Amino acid sequence: PTNAETWEPKEMKYTKEHEWLRVEGELVVVGITQHDAEALGDVVFVELPEPETQVAAGDEVCVIESVKAASDILAPVDGEIVEVNEALSDNPGLVNEDPTGTAWFFKMKIDDLDVLNDFMDED
Repeated sequence: PTNAETWEPKEMKYTKEHEWLRVEGELVVVGITQHDAEALGDVVFVELPEPETQVAAGDEVCVIESVKAASDILAPVDGEIVEVNEALSDNPGLVNEDPTGTAWFFKMKIDDLDVLNDFMDED
């Protein structure tokens, strides 16, 4: 990936479950870290949530299946799923190729972006 497609780690927040969060306007974009993508191995299937779904922090919202295992992506915060990355349905291997860029999973609208301050930063 080119630098234009991949975001800098310092622009993101992280969960203990190896998900990353990045603010894009009023939305929060969610994906998984390079470390998690490597640990999963070759991703063969991604089940995405439905847009306009209300979720609570900790809810299972995506399922990723790889040649090694299945893994769940949890909602990091309360909010509404407003967009999903349909490209992953057609090409789940993007998760391995560009986990912190083009392979984001979903975008959420949340009430208060300040809750992201509670997550880990790059350090």
